[in-house]
Amino acid sequence: MVNQVFTAIIPKRWKVHFLLLLATIVMLYPLLWMVSSSVKPELEIFKNSSLIPSEFTLRHYTNGWTALQTPFTRFYINSFIIVTLAVVGNVLTSSITAYAFARLNFKFKRMSFTFMMMTLMLPFHVTLVPRYIMFNELDWINTILPLVVPHFMATEAFFVFLNVQFIRGIPKELDEAAAVDGASKWQIFTRIIFPLSQPALITTAIFSFIFTWNDFLSQLLYLNQTELFTVPLALRQFVSAMDQSSFGQLFAMSTLAQIPVLLFFIFGQKHIVQGITTTGFK
Repeated sequence: MVNQVFTAIIPKRWKVHFLLLLATIVMLYPLLWMVSSSVKPELEIFKNSSLIPSEFTLRHYTNGWTALQTPFTRFYINSFIIVTLAVVGNVLTSSITAYAFARLNFKFKRMSFTFMMMTLMLPFHVTLVPRYIMFNELDWINTILPLVVPHFMATEAFFVFLNVQFIRGIPKELDEAAAVDGASKWQIFTRIIFPLSQPALITTAIFSFIFTWNDFLSQLLYLNQTELFTVPLALRQFVSAMDQSSFGQLFAMSTLAQIPVLLFFIFGQKHIVQGITTTGFK
């Protein structure tokens, strides 16, 4: 009886919304705690579990920006350089490779596509040592080349597969009409396929940005000089290079480090949904 009254008063959809809101709060609590700790006094961070600080301060942000020997501006510039090159490389090479798999006919096409898809099941750590040895022989260690060059060689099978599925949904009649007008394979790609693949390309760019910006292991392996460090590596310095009383600065800089990813995702969220939902169903 009570359940029937409760159901009559509160619609079912509001129950679902309440549960989703509760789950969202649980998932966002670590992030909210980090932001709250960044504006708390140092001694209050682990003593006061409340998200509302008893005393509001921004000195962790001002002190943390210049706490290391190298200003944090340098780390942001390094991260943006690597991320920009990675995004450009993934968008260009994954789209070109996807066009070849989706539209062109060549020997061992299916076998090559199968081998490429098999690399998705290969853990990154399996190729860690061989890649390091190869880059060391090329004298690329302590440069950004190991972090950038592979993106210009279509090594990200996920992005290639995403674009292949989208291009397969584009009507082939457009290619045939362009070929009748005398367009070459390259002109068909640049003037028809590439512009029409915008949702998939934007999705590739957004995921490339997020993956590269948050990458820690690869940057830790190949970058040794502090001047070349990216934001994730710089955050590690607050724990290893300074005493244990630098948690406030660590949380402050971690909060700032999430802002580019958050903004990039917010502005591109619509394109992510469009690119994924239309892939293979266009």
